[in-house]
Amino acid sequence: MELTPLVISLQTAGLATVITFFSGIGLALLVLRMNRWQGLADALITLPLVLPPTVVGFFLLLFCGRRSALGTFLLHFDISLVFTWKAAVMAAVVVSLPLMYRTARGAFEQLDVNILNAARTLGISEWRLIWHVLLPNARSGILAGVVLSFTRALGEFGATIMFAGNIPGVTQTMSTAIYAAVQANDYALAWRWTVIIGCFSLVFVLLLNWWQSRQPRGRGLWN
Repeated sequence: MELTPLVISLQTAGLATVITFFSGIGLALLVLRMNRWQGLADALITLPLVLPPTVVGFFLLLFCGRRSALGTFLLHFDISLVFTWKAAVMAAVVVSLPLMYRTARGAFEQLDVNILNAARTLGISEWRLIWHVLLPNARSGILAGVVLSFTRALGEFGATIMFAGNIPGVTQTMSTAIYAAVQANDYALAWRWTVIIGCFSLVFVLLLNWWQSRQPRGRGLWN
């Protein structure tokens, strides 16, 4: 059994999660500070979450393909995105970003604004306010967003196969390997990949639940 799809999946999901961590938090802070068009910005960022993944992949082809303005510009530097590992990462980022954005925004909205105002009265800079006050107090929501983004990127299929293809050893992830195995009528191999990706996702979610259960909580509805 060739393990390349597992390695490519973990590398793709790992890099995509790093990108979505910073971009999701940044977008959440940006949207929360917007005075106008906040609803529109929120809808556009969340759109990949509700669109079919194949539609997301089609849009990536339109905007980043060789015939697009960006693709034509990159070709001048001998850079191509379509059907490369970079395309797989881009697809994973686009489909997992809304999860990081929404969980980060929800976590920030639940914070007591008095904590932030108190920090500002002490003369702390906005940059230090974000890293030393805002993020630590929203860590549960941030961690949930990281785990959800990683597992979503790990299982991405539709946008990946449309934009990155299913090239063994290059862009073939576990999800596309399952598709290829079914197409080849190799259900045993498809089952093995299904079990592996299912176990990875389950373990990460269980670890998240375990970590959150150890965090101090106030008295809620069921306490």
